[in-house]
Amino acid sequence: MASSASLQRFLPPSAHAASSSSRRRPGRARAAVSVPPPVPAAGEVPSERLEPRVEQREGGYWVLKEKYRTGLNPQEKVKLEKEPMGLFMEGGIKDLAKIPMEEIDAAKLTKDDVDVRLKWLGLFHRRKHQYGRFMMRLKLPNGVTTSEQTRYLASVIEAYGADGCADVTTRQNWQIRGVTLPDVPAILEGLRAVGLTSLQSGMDNVRNPVGNPLAGIDPDEIVDTRPYTNLLSSYITNNSQGNPTITNLPRKWNVCVIGTHDLYEHPHINDLAYMPAVKDGKFGFNLLVGGFISPKRWGEALPLDAWVPGDDIIPVCKAILEAYRDLGNRGNRQKTRMMWLIDELGMEVFRSEVEKRMPNGVLERAAPEDLIDKKWERRDYLGVHPQKQEGLSYVGLHVPVGRLQAADMFKLARLADEYGTGELRLTVEQNIVLPNVRNERIDALLAEPLLRERLSPQPSLLLKGLVACTGNQFCGQAIIETKARALQVTREVEKRVTVPRPVRMHWTGCPNSCGQVQVADIGFMGCLTKDSDGNICEAADIFVGGRVGSDSHLADVYKKAVPCKDLVPVVADLLVERFGAVPREREEDEE
Repeated sequence: MASSASLQRFLPPSAHAASSSSRRRPGRARAAVSVPPPVPAAGEVPSERLEPRVEQREGGYWVLKEKYRTGLNPQEKVKLEKEPMGLFMEGGIKDLAKIPMEEIDAAKLTKDDVDVRLKWLGLFHRRKHQYGRFMMRLKLPNGVTTSEQTRYLASVIEAYGADGCADVTTRQNWQIRGVTLPDVPAILEGLRAVGLTSLQSGMDNVRNPVGNPLAGIDPDEIVDTRPYTNLLSSYITNNSQGNPTITNLPRKWNVCVIGTHDLYEHPHINDLAYMPAVKDGKFGFNLLVGGFISPKRWGEALPLDAWVPGDDIIPVCKAILEAYRDLGNRGNRQKTRMMWLIDELGMEVFRSEVEKRMPNGVLERAAPEDLIDKKWERRDYLGVHPQKQEGLSYVGLHVPVGRLQAADMFKLARLADEYGTGELRLTVEQNIVLPNVRNERIDALLAEPLLRERLSPQPSLLLKGLVACTGNQFCGQAIIETKARALQVTREVEKRVTVPRPVRMHWTGCPNSCGQVQVADIGFMGCLTKDSDGNICEAADIFVGGRVGSDSHLADVYKKAVPCKDLVPVVADLLVERFGAVPREREEDEE
């Protein structure tokens, strides 16, 4: 058990004491679509299939009914054996944190607590690569954070030395690494004191609500997404107290609110996307549902043919979650995302199940059009850009593959205080935006060593679109190393070719695709293969053709199982063939 002194270090200081004009491209882009397999007509779904498979028990928890407990996947069995939310809502984490890891591993119940149930608290045991240490994922609606919060997180990872670091995630979120179990109760208290939580951020829960990273400061925004993402996050976690009505979903569930024509929020890969739309003179949202990426299948979100008023967005989110919770399958984990349920029932039957769970049993049909400009050219937020507030600018900073050390975060917090208003914005491309910088202070900010040496506002055309998941440095599911390799391959490719425009390259260490390779121009999914000598080596399946924005499209496989050591020439050639790159003349000392 950690000493009181070691726990004290994780408490915050207070606890120790007590745009530019519209740019368009010619032609009308097609809407994002995904063609599901054939589905039954409304009358063909048996009534018994629409019986809820879960029921509420004491404590507000929802549990699978006895008659539906056959053919379950292992994760569902772990949930049945012990309610995961009890570790938070009933204080079980305090007792668990006192038990040595050797004793925890000796009993299946506590071992499952550490390896599975703690994910409901945002804690992921790195058993394979960092035994006894955890990654902690936070909830950060809209990616908005403060200098105080950033400084606190930096203090946590700093205490772990070389084992501690932080990542900006592809859902506008923080993940911190190196955490040890005895420290968790104090860290949770420290998070609460600075207005953060890690609750319900892993496993079969609603993930971080994503919004426009430029919300409230973008001259061309449609709507400020921050009030909506904050409202969603408050509902999802019951104001960080725990919401057991939606913590037993069949699988993870993603939500976003669209506030810009740029679609920075990637609505096509979310389970629920709120698309701004006006109906009968009133502002609200059309709804897309079912977007997802998984190892065996990926599909773009589809219209639910539904509209909700902007001042009442929670009831439909609740109704969709309850329909998914009640009716979703819980067998093969590769077939438990919400789109599989939609395919099985058909969209109209799924919609009717949502409608019957609405407060008045009514769900309005969609507005004829949403407010997204389908001809909009997606803007680059990196660099210096004017805000809607006169005399202020925001500065987009490139974070190489999203990885930060404690020293970087302390410096970022200082810059946010010194040049801005103590605020930072995280983006789904794993970068950071510093808003509210007075124009007369821009030059001084750009001259800061952190921006000149680490977090450039003007990275190269290939580096600026580079995204990478954790990889096998920390993640037990990853097949290959990603972050360092992504940087190395990109820099080597840049020595061979010059590209005329940014090319988004995403890396993911395994088929789970946390790096979202299917939305990239070029994606790399980790696998194993044999090299030319017949030896097993790390490799990647290459995906090409993903698009984001109004003409979104998910990528297709271009080439399978390319050994990682052979990727540089393959990528260079691909950039020349598909993306207009020009080979560079290479000096002899570059060979």
